[in-house]
Amino acid sequence: MAVVTTIEEFRQQAKRRVPKMLYDYADSGAWSETTYRSNETDFARIKFRQRVAIDMSQRTTNTILAGQPASMPVAIAPIGLTGMQIADGEILAAQAAAEFGVPFTLSTMSVCSIEDVARHSSAPFWFQLYVMRDHDFSKRLVQRAKAAECSALVVTLDLQLLGQRHKDIKNGLSTPPKFTFKNIADMVTKPRWCFGMLGTKRHHFGNIVGHVNGVSDLSSLSSWVGDQFDLQLDWDDIARIRDWWGGKLILQGIMDPEDAKQAGKIGADAIVVSNHGGRQLDGAESSIAMLPEVVAAVGNEIDVWMDSGVRSGQDVLKAIALGAKGVMIGRAFIYALGANGKQGVSDALHIIHKELDYTMAMCGHRDIHNIDRQILRNCPF
Repeated sequence: MAVVTTIEEFRQQAKRRVPKMLYDYADSGAWSETTYRSNETDFARIKFRQRVAIDMSQRTTNTILAGQPASMPVAIAPIGLTGMQIADGEILAAQAAAEFGVPFTLSTMSVCSIEDVARHSSAPFWFQLYVMRDHDFSKRLVQRAKAAECSALVVTLDLQLLGQRHKDIKNGLSTPPKFTFKNIADMVTKPRWCFGMLGTKRHHFGNIVGHVNGVSDLSSLSSWVGDQFDLQLDWDDIARIRDWWGGKLILQGIMDPEDAKQAGKIGADAIVVSNHGGRQLDGAESSIAMLPEVVAAVGNEIDVWMDSGVRSGQDVLKAIALGAKGVMIGRAFIYALGANGKQGVSDALHIIHKELDYTMAMCGHRDIHNIDRQILRNCPF
C-alpha cells in the first residue's frame, strides 16, 4: 500500500474501497451541502503567524479531555454505521484510539454494541446517546454504558429531526440499509469489503436489536427507529439524563451562545460546537466560525470543544487558538477506517498529531496549553 500523508488521500481510497451507498452516507451533507462545504473552507481562511529563532525542543501536545489523559486535544467523534464502513469498524477504531491515547466515542447507532466494544478495547471509551421517545430504552442504554465503564456520556442534541441528505435518498439508504440490485452490483466490485463482512457476525445495530421489545431483526428495527427520535426533547430531559448518568457529561450540537449558557446551567462538563458535520441544518454557520462567539459567551465556566470540518492537525491548532479545549474528528477517521481499517485510523491519528505538533512549533510554541489566537493573522472570526 502506498504511503499516505494526508486525510484527503484516505478519503480517495475509501471512496474506491467502500460501497457507494455507505461511503456516501459518511460523506454527505444536508440539502445543498453548503454548510458541509463551509466547515472545510472556513478553516482554510484562517492563517498562521510564523515565528523563528525560538526554542522548539521538548514539545508537548498532552492534555486532559473530560478527566481523561489524551496525547493530543483530539477525540474520535461518534458516527453511526461505522461497522458498515468496514467489518467490526467500531472495535477497530476504538483499539486504534486506545493505542494512540485519545478518546473514542461509540454511537448509539453503532453496529458493534457497547458491550462488544468494551470486551475488545484496552481503554475506557465514551458513549454517545441519541435521546429516543422510548425513555426506558434511553435509560437502559445509559445504564449499559455505566456497566461497561464508559468514562463520559456524549448527548447529541441536534437530531430531533433527521436532515435530508439527497445522496442517501438516491442510493436507497434506509435504517437498516436495504441492499438493492444496484447496491449489490456495486458491492461485488469491493471484494475486500465483502470478504470482511462475510467474516463477521456483526451486521445490525448492536445497541438496539435484542434490547427493545419487539425488535429482534432488521425488519422490525426499521419501523422502530423511524418513530423514535424525540421531537419533544428539552432541557428538563437533559437534566434527567444527567441524573441517570452521574458522571462526565458532554453536550454535542451547540451552535448558539444562549444554548451554551443553558448547557452550563444544566451542569455539563463540556459542550461541542457542532453542526453535525453539515448533515442537519443546511445554511447554518460553520462550526469554526461560531466557536469564538460560544467561547466568549461561557468564558471559563465550561469546557468548549468543536467538531465538523476538521481534516488536519493544522485545523486542530486553529480551533485551539480560537478557544477550543478539544476537537472531535469524524470524517477524518472514517475515511481512514474505510481505506485501511485499524491501521488506517492509527495512521490518520499520527498524521494529525504530526501536523499539529510541527505547526505549533513553527508558530513559536512548545506546549499546547499556551496556544491562543496570537498565533493567527487576520483571522476572520
